Amino acid sequence: MRTPLLLISAALALAGCEKGMDLDAPAAITAEKLEQAATNDQDWLSYGRTYDEQRHSPLARINTSNVKDLGLAWFADMDTARGQEATPIVIDGKIYITTAWSKVKAYDAVTGKPLWEYDPEVPGETAANACCDVVNRGLAAWGDRLYFGTLDGRLIALDRATGKQVWSKLTVPAGEPYTITGAPRIIDGKVIIGNGGAEMGVRGYITAYDAEDGEELWRFYTVPDQPGKNTAAHLKAAEATWKGRWWELGGGGTVWDAMAYDPELDLLYIGVGNGSPWNQSYRSPGGGDNLYISSIVALRPSTGEYVWHYQTTPGETWDFTATQHIMLADLEIDGKARKILMQAPKNGFFYVLDRATGELLSANNYVATNWATGIDMKTGRPIENPEARIDQTGKPFVVTPGPGGGHNWQPMAYNPEAGLVYIPVQEAAFPYIPEANWKSATIGFNTGMDFAAGAMPADANIRAASLAATKGALVAWDPVAQKERWRVKFQGPWNGGLLSTAGGLVFQGNSASRFAAYNAVSGEMLWDTPVQTGIMAPPVTYSVNGEQYVAVLAGWGGSWALSPGIFSEVGGPVRNISRLLVYKLGGTAKLPPETPLSRLPIDPPAEKGTADQISAGGRLFGRFCGVCHGDAAYGSTLLPDLRRSGLLHDPDSWKAVVFDGILKDNGMVSFKEVISADQAEAIRHYIIRRAHEDKALGDK
Repeated sequence: MRTPLLLISAALALAGCEKGMDLDAPAAITAEKLEQAATNDQDWLSYGRTYDEQRHSPLARINTSNVKDLGLAWFADMDTARGQEATPIVIDGKIYITTAWSKVKAYDAVTGKPLWEYDPEVPGETAANACCDVVNRGLAAWGDRLYFGTLDGRLIALDRATGKQVWSKLTVPAGEPYTITGAPRIIDGKVIIGNGGAEMGVRGYITAYDAEDGEELWRFYTVPDQPGKNTAAHLKAAEATWKGRWWELGGGGTVWDAMAYDPELDLLYIGVGNGSPWNQSYRSPGGGDNLYISSIVALRPSTGEYVWHYQTTPGETWDFTATQHIMLADLEIDGKARKILMQAPKNGFFYVLDRATGELLSANNYVATNWATGIDMKTGRPIENPEARIDQTGKPFVVTPGPGGGHNWQPMAYNPEAGLVYIPVQEAAFPYIPEANWKSATIGFNTGMDFAAGAMPADANIRAASLAATKGALVAWDPVAQKERWRVKFQGPWNGGLLSTAGGLVFQGNSASRFAAYNAVSGEMLWDTPVQTGIMAPPVTYSVNGEQYVAVLAGWGGSWALSPGIFSEVGGPVRNISRLLVYKLGGTAKLPPETPLSRLPIDPPAEKGTADQISAGGRLFGRFCGVCHGDAAYGSTLLPDLRRSGLLHDPDSWKAVVFDGILKDNGMVSFKEVISADQAEAIRHYIIRRAHEDKALGDK
C-alpha cells in the first residue's frame, strides 16, 4: 500500500523537528556540488565559478539579441571608499561579497535587501603593509559556512545564514608585513589560502586549513630557507638555484591570487609571485633561476606534496609575477586531445601547458615585449634581451611590459563554444633603474629599484608622449593558434575582469566608468552603461526563478589608481564610488545623480627648501611614499594628493602625521623607523617643489 506523499512529507518534517533539524538552514555546499558547478545555471559557487576557473556561464536568457534591454535591477552602496576587487558568490538566491578592508556583506539576490554584514575590524595601520590598496577579492563556500582572508592575515569562517564568526585563524607570522587580498579555494573540506607581501620582504607560502575548526593541515613554501634547514625535497632541490643570503631578505614568491583545481587528476595549481627584492643582484647575487618564484606549481591538495612546476620567468628581476589567472580546459592541439592549463602572466607571454605533466605546449606574446624576443620551445625558457637585465648591467632600461604587467590580477574568461580566451590587457612600459647601495627597510617597498630616479619629470612633452603610449584593451585570444582574434581599445589600462556566457556575450567594466557587453565572436559592443566610477572587479551572472541577473562590484582603486602618478589618469580622473550593481532585462532602477569630482586646488606655500633638501626629499619620497601617494607626488583621487594638502603649509602638522603617526588608524603610519624628523621635512620641501612645477604646467 502506498503512503500518500503528503503524509511522507509531514513525517519527515516531524522527524526533523524531533532531531533538532533547522529547516531554514542553508543547503550545504559539498565536494560534489563544487565539482559539478559547470551544470549549475543558478548559482556562482566559487571564485572562478568552477574549479577550472573558466568564468563561463551556461546562462543564455540574456543574449546578443536582447542584451540591449539590460537595465539596473538594484544597487547597494558600500561603506568603504577604496578599491573594490571582489567576485560575488551567489548561493540559493543570496549574494555574498567582500569589500575593501576585508568586510563581508550579504544581500537578497533579487531585491537587494541587506541580510547581514561582518566587519573583522582590520587595524588601519595594516594598510602600510599592502602593496596595492586595502582590497579583497572574495569568499569561498563549504557546508553552511563562508571563508575569507583579511588584510592583516587572518582566515575567518562565518555562518552563511547569519554572518556570525565561527572561527578565526592567524595565518601569518605576527609582526611581519604579510597581507591577504586573494580569495581562498576549498577542496574536500580543506580551505587553501596564500598571502602577499613580496614587495615588503617576506617568504612566500600557501597553507591548507580544516574547514571545520581551522586546524592547519599542511604548508607549502615556495622559496627555500637557509641551506640545512630545508626538509622538503622540492626546497632542497631549489637551494642550488639561489645565491648569497637570500633568506635574510625573504626571497618573495608569495601566492597571492591564482589557483585552479582538476578533480580528475587531483592536482591543485598555484601561481607564484615575484622575487623579493625585485633586483636580483641584491636578492641572489650571482644569478640563478630562484625557484619557485614566478612559477606555476602543481600540488596534491590533500598533502601539499609538490608534483611539477613551470617557471615563466627564471631569475626574474622585473616584478613579473605568475600569480595571474590560471585556467584549465580540454583542447585539441596538433590533432591530439590535451588537458591543458592556460595563463597570461605579467611578463607578456600567453602559455599553454599540459596540466598533467607541466610540459610547455606553446607560448606567444599577447602584448609587445622588449625584455624577451620569444620563448625557446626546447628549453621552455625566455629568449632574453641582455639590455633588460638591469641586475647584471647595473644600467637603467625601459622595459615592456612594466611591473603592472601585460595582464594583472583581473580575471580572464574562456568561451568553449567560441574557443577564445578574453584577456584584460594593458600596455605600459617602465624605467627600471637599479638603486645603488640599497638596504632593506622595516617599512615600505623593498625592491632594490630607484623609483625616484625614474619619476616622471615635470615636462609637458614627455608627459604627453608617455600617456599616449600607455593603453588598455580587451583582447580575444585563440589559445590553440596562439594569436589575437579581435581587440577592443580602451582609453587606458586597469580595466575590469571578464565574464563569458552561453548567450554569446562577454561582460567587462572599465576604467572609463562604463560597464559593457560585447559579442563573444566579433567583439562588437552591444550594450554599455555609465556607472559613475571605474570597475576593476569581474562580473558574475546567476538566475533566480528563471530570471537571469548580471552583478559586478564597482569602485576605483588598486595599484594603478595609487602609485603610477599621472598615469592613473590616462583615461581621465576617476573617483571612487563603491557599489554593488545588479542588472536584468527590463531593469528600471536608477543610480543617484552624479556629482562633479571635487578636488582641493594646488596651492602650495612658497619654496624655502634648499637644493640638497629637495633632492634628498625626492629620493625618500620615491622609496617610501610614492607607492601610495603617486609617482613624483602626482596623487590619485583615492588617497590624499599631497600636492594639494594643507599640511604643506604647517611643518609641525606635517611632522605629526609623517613622523609621529597621528593618523595611523587611517592607514598613515609613522615612518620614524626609517627616516629622521629632518628627512620628513625634506620630503615636505620636495612635494612643495613638485606642486609648484605642476601648477606651472597648468594642473589645478
